Amino acid sequence: MTVLDVMAIGILERDPNGKVTKADSTCTLVRTSEKTILVDTSTEYLWPMIEISFEQIGLRLKDVDTVVLTHMHRDHTENLNKFTDAKIYVHEGEKSNIPGAISVTGDEYRLDPDVLLVHTPGHTKGSMSVFVDADLKYAIAGDAIPTKNNLLKMTPPASNYDEELALESIKKIKGYADIVIPGHGSPFPTRI
Repeated sequence: MTVLDVMAIGILERDPNGKVTKADSTCTLVRTSEKTILVDTSTEYLWPMIEISFEQIGLRLKDVDTVVLTHMHRDHTENLNKFTDAKIYVHEGEKSNIPGAISVTGDEYRLDPDVLLVHTPGHTKGSMSVFVDADLKYAIAGDAIPTKNNLLKMTPPASNYDEELALESIKKIKGYADIVIPGHGSPFPTRI
């Protein structure tokens, strides 16, 4: 059975003018019968929490065989250097200089029978979400849905390159998922 663990809950803080003052992404582990997948590696600030989470579930860093980056912003990739043996997946729409990274092309890529990488552009050209069939349908959305309010209010991420595409991506995620794991924040149900 496929199992998800949120290794660290990301945060997003803004000043009164809306400027981001702190951003650390959520980091999620997906374990299937075939793979151990880490989605987004977050920041050095959250690294101690991620390490503790690995210890609590009884895994070592080298047990991670796959890392999926929802996009290439620093707050989602800063701890990538800790997973040197993992295959790294990045959508072709992202500018990646990661040696050996696997470039995901097109709108969907089946990573595992229970895990589908889905192109969800808007925040960035190459943003992708991870759709997981487990006990429920989960979408690890990255910054396609940075916070719960983006879905509740059907509001594109404040930082985006295309608002219309961002809204289409939010609708796609909402149409699939029972539970969304946002780029910054705790998991939440889509039908609330």
